Order: sequence, then C-alpha cells, then structure tokens
Amino acid sequence: MLFVLGGNGTHAGADAIHGECRKRKLKVSIIGVPKTIDNDILLMDKTFGFDTAVEAAQRAINSAYIEAHSAFHGIGLVKLMGRSSGFITMHASLSSGQVDICLIPEVPFTLDGPNGVLRHLEHLIETKGFALMCVAEGAGQEYLQKSNATDASGNMVLSDIGVHLQQKIKSHFREINVHSDVKYIDPTYMLRAVRANASDAILCTVLGQNAVHGAFAGFSGITTGICNTHNVYLPIPEVIKTPRLVDPNSRMWHRCLTSTGQPDFC
Repeated sequence: MLFVLGGNGTHAGADAIHGECRKRKLKVSIIGVPKTIDNDILLMDKTFGFDTAVEAAQRAINSAYIEAHSAFHGIGLVKLMGRSSGFITMHASLSSGQVDICLIPEVPFTLDGPNGVLRHLEHLIETKGFALMCVAEGAGQEYLQKSNATDASGNMVLSDIGVHLQQKIKSHFREINVHSDVKYIDPTYMLRAVRANASDAILCTVLGQNAVHGAFAGFSGITTGICNTHNVYLPIPEVIKTPRLVDPNSRMWHRCLTSTGQPDFC
C-alpha cells in the first residue's frame, strides 16, 4: 500500500506510479489523500488545511484593519496564498467582515480609470477615512512583468502583486495630492505553518480512515474526499484535469461582494 498526500502535482505523480504498477502487474494499492490549503482540487467540497489557513489569515486581516483604522487615510493591504484560485482570499475576506476590496485570480479587475480599484480606494478614503484590501497572490498577474522562471515543482514563479499594489497605491495618491498611509502585510507561510484547527483535525481523521479502508478493499488509483457532503472515492485522473477555481457567478462570491460592497472593477 502507498498513501500519497498532496495537491494536483502530487496526485499526478501518484497516478503515474499507479500506471507503472499496473503495467508491471505489481500488487500495490495507490491511494491519494487531497491536501492543499488552496482548496483547488476538483470535485472536492474541501481539502484539509483550508479551514486552518482561512482562520490563520484572520490575524493578518485584523492587524491590517487596526493599522488602517488607526492611521490618517490608512490603507491596509493583505496578500494571501492562492496561485490560481482565490478560495482562501474569498473566505478570509467574507469571514472577517472588515475587507473593503477582495481581489482574486478568477475575476479580472482594472486598476486605473473611473471603474478601477484606485478610484474606489479614493472613494473609501473620502467616505470612511480608511480602507482594507485583500488580494490573492495570483491575482492581477497581467499587470506585472512576466518571468519564465519555474520553481522546483515546475510552477511558474509569480511576480509579487502585493508589492506592486503597494507601490501603485502610494504613487496614485501622491499624484492626486492626497495623503495616504499604506500598511502592507504578507503572512505567506504563516497560513500553513500552524497547528490544524478542530475542523481540519477531524477531516484528516476521516480522510485517513477512508484511505485505509479503500486500500484494504482492493482499490487503487483513487483519492478519497468529501463530495456534496458524502465520503467518496474518485479516480485520480478525474481530479487532476485542472485546478478547481472560484466561480464568479457562485453565491459564495456574491456573498463576498455583498460583504465588501465593492463594485465591478472591469
């Protein structure tokens, strides 16, 4: 038996091992367990680590809120993990109830112009006196210089949208001769380098037990998970086709928009 814990890349490796074992007619059971704080594995309701990451993100958001609220024309800017999907940023923004602008990779936005993010920041400063932004690391990459570099896993190295927004906001408010005090917080690995919360601890127990039961039942080339609240076994090729993304037409995203009160930035 081989139990493989990880995201899309790890599951792709598990599928390759499963295929080789079948080719060699080896009696090995390959079982996957979906693990990613990004919550971006297809068909799964939730992957373990996600709830803990959203909870950990609250500390960064709360700190940015206090900094922005305590400063004259304060603007809090928090960058959270999420290369291609904005689940952490969306859920963290919604659960905090303090975020004014939430930017995720799945929803395009403009920075300049009458409908841009910067103009809305002006409006927030004029009306509230402060503002709080939350952005996923993969958002707005079209505004940054692209790099051909890749990391050890073969993923494209992303340019830093957080630093870019920080500089852009400062420059914009200088140009319109309005004082601003931008506080940038990047918690990065602090989101995943924490003890699992109760929800994730229980989910890990359930997934672990189901993985072992699946192996003893003779299954191979599958991953265990929860789909539509049901414990399921799914063929690994079905969950690695593409990353799971936030649906811009979903109720959850619209709940987030209702919470932030942000307009359409397109």
